[in-house]
Order: sequence, then structure tokens, then C-alpha cells
Amino acid sequence: MVEDGYTIEEVDKMTGQAVGRPKSATFRTFDIVGLDVFAHVARNLYEAVPEDEDRDVYLAPEFVGQMVERGLLGNKTRGGFYRKQKGEGEKQEIWTLDHASLEYRPPQKAKLPALDVAKNIEDTRERLRALVWGTDRVGAFLWKTISKTLLYAANRIPEVADTVVEVDRAMRWGFNWELGAFEVWDAVGVEKSVARMKEEGRRIPENVERMLAAGATSFYKKEEAEELYFDFATGKYVPLAPQVGVIILKSLKERSGVVKKNAGASLVDIGDGVACLEFHSKMNAIGGDTLQMIKHSLAEVEKNFVGLVVGNQGQNFSVGANLMLMLLEAQEENWEDLDLAIRAFQNATMSLRYSPKPVVVAPFQMTFGGGCEMTLHADRVRASAETYIGLVEVGVGLIPAGGGTKEMLVRALDSIPRGVTDADAFPFVKRTFETIALAKVATSAEEARSFGFLREEDSHSMNHDRLIADAKQEVLSLAATGYVEAQRRTDILALGNSALSTLKLGIHQMKRGGFISEHDALIGEKLARILTGGDLNHETRVSEQYLLDLEREAFLSLCGHRQTQERIAHMLKTGKPLRN
Repeated sequence: MVEDGYTIEEVDKMTGQAVGRPKSATFRTFDIVGLDVFAHVARNLYEAVPEDEDRDVYLAPEFVGQMVERGLLGNKTRGGFYRKQKGEGEKQEIWTLDHASLEYRPPQKAKLPALDVAKNIEDTRERLRALVWGTDRVGAFLWKTISKTLLYAANRIPEVADTVVEVDRAMRWGFNWELGAFEVWDAVGVEKSVARMKEEGRRIPENVERMLAAGATSFYKKEEAEELYFDFATGKYVPLAPQVGVIILKSLKERSGVVKKNAGASLVDIGDGVACLEFHSKMNAIGGDTLQMIKHSLAEVEKNFVGLVVGNQGQNFSVGANLMLMLLEAQEENWEDLDLAIRAFQNATMSLRYSPKPVVVAPFQMTFGGGCEMTLHADRVRASAETYIGLVEVGVGLIPAGGGTKEMLVRALDSIPRGVTDADAFPFVKRTFETIALAKVATSAEEARSFGFLREEDSHSMNHDRLIADAKQEVLSLAATGYVEAQRRTDILALGNSALSTLKLGIHQMKRGGFISEHDALIGEKLARILTGGDLNHETRVSEQYLLDLEREAFLSLCGHRQTQERIAHMLKTGKPLRN
């Protein structure tokens, strides 16, 4: 950064999710860890490895020492490489440290066209290869830093580990990188990168030279669906031992194929009579193909399996419904097609709930909108500890209409202590309204429980690699303990017009206070109407289908509003919500 004139924002944009690393990238990670901790670790390592060929890398730049002296340690001191402060118009902004002057400046957007183009490459390995071999500033930076990491990692075998596998696992599990060093090297291209290193006069580790001389051109490869790695000690490829308690869907599919599949999803036999419905559309967005496979999968499971896991091993569980298709239908005013699509989505989520065989959903990372609604309708949920889950439809001018609004209401009312006949149900309904209207997102599986997205009987896995296997065990446990198909609800309490009027008053006050827009108020009123049962003069017991019909009516109505279409288009273009 210092030598080649990059900004802190540019470095963080190049070293984060674009290359399969955490969103905090480099400098935000420093702020989370603390500059004092970093300085102590670096000093300790420098003193501990006097013979290391890259020992000088632990000598931090002078400005880091100055930051520590001034107490600019990161989040713990509310200022490190980044700091929140008021900008123009008293608006809170995240300012960035100028490492030369140690003064904070307004944020500068990192303008790196190569990264914008690479966003369209979903596969991390392909994206990484394209970026590293670029001839622009991004390619120069990544080659300089990544190539040094690759050489260093190879030189540490067998000093700190016997094989490339241990090094890669340590880096993936320890740093939360998507790819370890040798997986990165394979993605970049071993032969091509070594040739470039030699041209630059860099010394190639002997173990890598021997590997290439033996005719091996990658650290990992597959033969007949078996994964192998190159063992430096024996000079040949050896099978990668399977991890106990881990199911790799890709390997299962290569060995035994799939039961059924289409462009959006596949049904995979994961053994012991359990099937797994795997999403594999772009960002795992839910479209017609996915809904069709849910229908096929449940029919197949009913006949030939003991239960179903709904999960995948992509980057995110699901970001929700396919917004692009929805926007096109709305702009073309194809209301009948949209109505059919919403009905199909509702039927899919409800079929998960009322399957005659147990269904366990295994969410992880981003689980938004329709992905959250599928999670809500499972018999059990086995979530990854790191799950970001929520009903975020309000952010694009809509309400949850795949059963999510209905289910959150049911859960809220069911949480009223049994036996308390005079309990006021309105606070429970109000809390549900706030969760959906504010598009709250839980940032962990444990927090999801407090929001009502997970129940007490749901569980989570600390090790993400074990998630599918853990979910499979949940299915087997449900089947073994005498699974009984759930019954459709017709006893849901609808509070009627008095509760609706109270919620509408709150919405009106928020609008008058300037906290929400006219369109926000409209969305809020439609949501409130569903949660209180529509036009009812008094408290009434209603069915799930009654609430689903209200959801669908509100959703279609909002799709017809220009402001909603603008919000959807803005989200598709920028990835951020529009307030209009």
C-alpha cells in the first residue's frame, strides 16, 4: 500500500469478499482485533523466528507504531484505520485514516473497474484467477501479495505441517478464508504462476519444483470422483481422507449422481434414507425452477425416503425470490402470472410444513426473504451459527408473502403462556409488526431465536462444514421418534379493527414525525392489516389460508406501485435499499 500508493479503501476492497476472504478484509480486521494486539503479536513473532527468510514482514510500518502511541487502536478506542464521525449536515459517516498525516478524512470510494467486472463471476476460483492475472492496479497488488503468500506457505512444509491439506485447513478455519493457500495456487495456475515467479528472479521452493518435475501441475485433483492431493513426502498423489461428520454434496453428486435436478435445484441422496434438496441458482435466488423441485422432491421423499434436508454448500443459503423476474412481470402488468407465482411460492412453503415426512432446513450466511420463509416452515431448523436471517421484503417496497407474515404471527401468538386466559395479545402482534416492518436481520443463529426466526427446539452448528451432516441427523432423529405430520391451523387469533387502528395510529405518527415516507406508511398499513386479520369488527379465529390470501392481496397491490418498482430496480442495481 505504502510503496505503490494505494488507499486504505482500495486495499480493503481488493482483499475482502472479492478474493474469498471475510468482508472485514485487511484494515477493518485490524480495527476489530486491535492495533495493540497486532503490534504485540508481530513483535513476538519477529523475535521467535530469527531464521525465517521473511522475518522482516513482521516489522510493522512506522505509522502503525505511531497509531499505537496515540491510542488509535481500532474499535475499542472508537478509532483505528476507520472512525465514525459527523460529516456534512451532521450525518454520521465512517471516515478513513490518512496513514501519512494520521488525520481522518472523508471516505473515498475505491474506483477499481476490475472488481466491478469480477462481481459477475460467481465462482471464487474463476474470479480470483481473472483478478490476479489482470494488468491493472488490482492485478498488480494481488499478484504482489498473494504470490508472496504462496511461496511462503510452500516453504513451511514440512516445517509446520506435513501436507498442503493441513495448511489450507488452518487458513480456512483460522482466518475464515474461502480458499487456503494451495487451493488459491491451483486457482491461479501453478505452472503459469511459477513461470512468472522465475521471470521475476524469485526462488521457487524445492518441493514445488519436484512436484512440477514429476508431471504434477496442481496440488489437488480428482480422479473418478475421488479427491487427491500431492504429497511432497512421497512425491505422488494420495487420497484426501474424508472428514468425519462432514458431507460434501459435490462429491456425493459426482459419485452417485442425483435423484432429480433442474437448472435451479437438485435432489441428492445423502445416505441412510435421507435426501437433500440443494439450491444452485445464482445467489440461490428462488425462482420457478426451485419451486418446481420442491414439489418433485417432496413427492419423491414421500415414496422413497425417510425425510428431507433443505440445504446447500454455496456462499449463501438463499437471498430470496428472483427480484428481476418479479420486476419485469410488474412492469408488464402481468398480474395473473404474478398471482400464480405467489400462490406457487406459498404452496411450496406450506408443503414443507405439511410434508408427511420430516423436513429439516439448514440455513447459513445470508438467508433473506423467501429463504427465511422456507426456514420458518421447516419441522426443524439446523442453522449454521453464522446465519444472517430476516424478512427483508419491506426494503424493496413489499411484504413477506410466501407465508412469512402468517408464520411470524402464528409464532408470536403461540408464545403467549398457555393457561393465561386474560393475556393481552396485542403486544405480541406489535412485536411481530416491528420485526417485519423494520426488516430486522438476526446476525447469528442465537439472535435469530430472540427475533422468532428460530424456535427453542431448533439448533445450530458451530462448524459450518458439518451443517448438512448435522441436519441429516436431525431428520433421522425426527423419524426415529415417531414423526407425526403437522395439521393445518384454523385457530389463529385475529384481533380485528381495534388492533389495526392502534397500529395505523403509530404509523401515522411516524410519518408525521418524518421518520418514514408516504410509501413506507402504505406498506406498514398493509402489513398491519394482515397481522390483525383484515376487515374484522371483532376478534376472530381464522385459518392459515385466510392469512395467506391477505398476504397475496397485499403483495400484488404493492407490486403495482411505482415506488415499489423503483425500490426493486434500485436494489438490483446497487444492492442497497432506496427510501422514496
